[in-house]
Amino acid sequence: MRVLVVEDEAVAADAHRLYVERVPGFTVAGVAHSAAEARRALERTPVDLLLLDLYLPDGHGLRLVRSLRSAGHHADVIAVTSARDLTVVREGVSLGVVQYVLKPFTFATLRDRLVRYAHFRTAAGEASGQDEVDRALATLRAPHSAELPKGLSGPTLERVTGTLRRESGRGAGAGSATGLTAAATAEAVGISRITARRYLEHLVDSGRATKSPHYGQVGRPELHYRWVAGVAGTGGGGRQGGG
Repeated sequence: MRVLVVEDEAVAADAHRLYVERVPGFTVAGVAHSAAEARRALERTPVDLLLLDLYLPDGHGLRLVRSLRSAGHHADVIAVTSARDLTVVREGVSLGVVQYVLKPFTFATLRDRLVRYAHFRTAAGEASGQDEVDRALATLRAPHSAELPKGLSGPTLERVTGTLRRESGRGAGAGSATGLTAAATAEAVGISRITARRYLEHLVDSGRATKSPHYGQVGRPELHYRWVAGVAGTGGGGRQGGG
């Protein structure tokens, strides 16, 4: 699959290019350092996938995607960003962003996203029913539990994820307004607060949840976690580090 790397920082662009080239089945068709360069590159060489930094010197990455769609370019997009704005995530999904990779990330993290994307793209035939459709989407969205960071378990992660998704989706109450704290998650799941925080931070690191501080009248702010709307899956995923 042909990939166009779009990243304004030269060092990061080179690292992303090297990462992609290390994954079997993927080739880098070009590297662009701005939205304008990306448009010119796509006019010369259509690609299957954009590895796109959302913050470019001449415009936001999603504005680039919108203009490419209008021009008839239908390449899928894996967005690379350090921001966790849910509005941006939702807009990206509507424009065809199939994955989000949060900076900084490791080669293992990007490799996981690319491999799952390749499995999704190469799936053939007609789905026999809803379960098969769900499995196909899970291939794209849900990391494998075998890649969980040391000390985290798949069953516990599923319980934490289910609790966070339910509370984030409620129409009323603290869950919908502010998300869940580690203490509330611990009580709901039946684990310690420290353990709950580790699982919640893992969901944040893998792009499936966000966190924000909430300030009371006294003391330190309390972190509240919310599930990212539109993201499926309850599996694990490599913890993102520097890279």
